[in-house]
Amino acid sequence: CSYDCLYCQNWHFRGMIRGGERMSSEELASMAGRRVTCICFFGGDPTPQIHHAIEAARIARRRRDGILRICLETNGNMAPHWLDEIARISWESGGGIKFDLKCHSESLHIALTGVSNRQALENVGRLAKLHRERPEVPFIRASTLLVPGYVDEEEVRRIAEYLAGIDPTIPYSLLAYSPQFEMDDLPLTTARLAEACKKAAQEAGLERVTIGNAFLLAR
Repeated sequence: CSYDCLYCQNWHFRGMIRGGERMSSEELASMAGRRVTCICFFGGDPTPQIHHAIEAARIARRRRDGILRICLETNGNMAPHWLDEIARISWESGGGIKFDLKCHSESLHIALTGVSNRQALENVGRLAKLHRERPEVPFIRASTLLVPGYVDEEEVRRIAEYLAGIDPTIPYSLLAYSPQFEMDDLPLTTARLAEACKKAAQEAGLERVTIGNAFLLAR
């Protein structure tokens, strides 16, 4: 991953990645059998190996006559020209891109992840035209993890205002926090916080706001 989040929800994969099995783009593409209709690159984050993902997607699509959608789940922190390339492949295949937006405040983002979020936010806006050209299946999606004491209604409101300024139809999912990694002493996200954040996002202008994993919420 290109971030080092203190609350990483996938921290247990880090050791596996360092000592894990290597697979070429050709080998990965060959695993998409006839019954596979969607390939989703996620993580961690696919950005550090975006060349590998792009090549695997190209090979897999070249071999397929039928439906094979290419999707991406990413923090969005990649060079614009690589985003343009994977976005074109995804859009043409009928797939989509989901941006995992940690927060809006740059200083808070640096404190939590070690990295600025300016490029990530700019990249969401960069894909606005593609999103508008295919309204029947939203191309851009976004999500935010509600970290107690850090990512609150105000952070969500500011993210939602930014997204609504791009296109109010962008689906936005709010996710409950499960204590992980270096911040495992925090509580679960409460239902009260989740509902307050959902209301804030809707008031900011977004039309499609959901709570993605409500079963984790503390009542």
